[in-house]
Amino acid sequence: MATKLVKTLRKQFIGLISLGLMSTSAFAQVSSYKLDNGMQVVVKQDHRAPVVVHQVWYKVGSNFEHSGKTGISHMLEHMMFKGTKELKPGEFSKKVAQMGAKENAFTSSDYTAYYQILGKQHLGEVMKLEADRMRNIVLTDEEFLKERDVVTEERRWRVEDNPNSKLYEKFKAAAFINSPNHHPVIGWMSDIRSWTAQDARDWYKQWYAPNNAILVVVGDVEPDKVYQMAKQYYGKNSPENIEPPKPQIEVKQEGERRLTMKGATKLPSLLIGFHAPTLVTAKDEAERQEVFALSVMSDILSGDDSSRFSKNLIRGSEVIASASASFDPTDRITTLFTLSATPNQDKTPQQAEQALWSEIKKLQDEKISQQELDRVLAQAEAQYVYHQDSIQSQAIIMGSLLSVGLPADTLDNWVDNMRKVTPEMIQKVAQKYFSIDQQTVATLLPNGEQARNNGAAIPGKGVH
Repeated sequence: MATKLVKTLRKQFIGLISLGLMSTSAFAQVSSYKLDNGMQVVVKQDHRAPVVVHQVWYKVGSNFEHSGKTGISHMLEHMMFKGTKELKPGEFSKKVAQMGAKENAFTSSDYTAYYQILGKQHLGEVMKLEADRMRNIVLTDEEFLKERDVVTEERRWRVEDNPNSKLYEKFKAAAFINSPNHHPVIGWMSDIRSWTAQDARDWYKQWYAPNNAILVVVGDVEPDKVYQMAKQYYGKNSPENIEPPKPQIEVKQEGERRLTMKGATKLPSLLIGFHAPTLVTAKDEAERQEVFALSVMSDILSGDDSSRFSKNLIRGSEVIASASASFDPTDRITTLFTLSATPNQDKTPQQAEQALWSEIKKLQDEKISQQELDRVLAQAEAQYVYHQDSIQSQAIIMGSLLSVGLPADTLDNWVDNMRKVTPEMIQKVAQKYFSIDQQTVATLLPNGEQARNNGAAIPGKGVH
C-alpha cells in the first residue's frame, strides 16, 4: 500500500511515533449509509480545508471479464466521458473544470473508480453529473470506434513498446493458468481490436448500477448532509439484477514454471512470483495473520533503504543493480508475492536469481531479530499516519477496501494486526509459501536492438 511519496516522507513520522508524539488512533470515524436502491455511501470528515473528494467505485474490473472480452472494463471507463442523454461528449469534463475541480478515473483488476477533487460548495453539482452518467451514457458506434483506437495506442505505448511491461504481462499469464489474473487489465490486443460498441453497452448495463456502486466522500462535510444529497441525486437511479461471476479458483501449481523473453532493452531483468493468500481469500484467522506476516516480510526485504535487498544485494553485492519485493494483501482473489531484480551490467539473470534466493533462505533458516521487526513495524505506523494527511489517499484506501468486500476500518486496524506478527511467524510463512516448485520465473534478455519505451509504467493494479 506504499507509494514513493510515502517512502520518501515516512522517516519523519517514524521518530514522532517511536517517541510517543503522534497517535495513530485520533482520526475521524467513518459514517456509513445505504440508499434504498442498494448504493453504499461512506463519508469521512476532514475539516482542515474547505475541500472534498468525491468518488464512485463500481465493483467490476478485469477479474470479472472472460476470454475474448478482456479489457472491456477499461474501455468502458474511457467511454464514460463521451456524453449522456443530457450532456454532449466532453461536456462532463468541461463542467468539472469550470468548478475549478480536478477529475480522473482508473480501472483495476477488482474495481473501476471515478473521482473529483473540488471545493465543498460544488459537491451537489458533481453528484448530479456523476449520478447522470451512472445510468444514462450514450454509447455510439462512432465514438466507440474512435476511442478503441485510442486504447489500442495506449496498449502499444504501455506494453507493446515496453519490454519490461510485456514481460510482466507474460509473467502474470504464466503464474495464473485458469483464474482471472491471467488477463491484463488493459486487455489483450486481439481482444481490443475485436470489441464492439454493443460489448461495452452490455457491460455497462450489467455492472453500472447503484447496487453495485460505492460512493465515498472525504473532506469538509457533514455526513448526514452528504447522505441527503446522495439520496437526492443517486437515489433516483434504479438498481440492476447483479449476478456475481462464477468462482474461478486457480489450479494448484505442481512444479516450477519458467519463461524467457527477448526485447529491446539494455539490461536483462528478472521476476519471481509465489502464489499467496490475501485478507479476502484467507480461510480463517490463522491464514489472515499469515497475510500480515507476508506484508511485513515484503517490507523487511525492500521496504526502504535499510531493507535487506538494499543493504545486502544492492549496496553489499556487485551482482544486483536494483531489487524489490511486492505483495498486495487486499486483492480480491489469490495474488502473488513478487520479487524483481536487475543484475549489474557484467552479471547474469541466473546470478541475480541466486542472490534473491539467498535472502529468502536467510528468512527460512534464521528468525529475524526483534529489533529489525520493530523497525519495520514503526515504518508501517508511519505510513498509516501519512495516509491520513491526504483526503484523496483516505478516500482511495476506503474505496478500494470496500470494493473487494473488506471493512472500511481495515486500515484503522492495520497497525494492531501488524503488531501481532512475530519473528517466528515470518520464518513460518517464508518456509510455507516459498519453494522452487512453487515459483514462476520470468526473464527478460536483450535482443540487441536499441531500447525504446523503457520508461513506461508496468501495468499493475490499475490503468487510467
